[in-house]
Amino acid sequence: MSADLYKDYVPQMLIYDPQIDGSYEHKVRDEHLDAKEKLLKKIRKAKAAAKGNKTTFRQPIRTENEK
Repeated sequence: MSADLYKDYVPQMLIYDPQIDGSYEHKVRDEHLDAKEKLLKKIRKAKAAAKGNKTTFRQPIRTENEK
């Protein structure tokens, strides 16, 4: 069935056109992602420093089957 759909398909080369495809938007997105990653690392480091060496203990979750 899928062979019938693509039997007349001829691949074409696409030419990059900055006016149509955008020239620098992908770079802006990469810069935002880099900045976000740096901020996340900074936040994680600050949270770890604020927590210190505290250890948290959780009680086991009780289920109905336990007696």
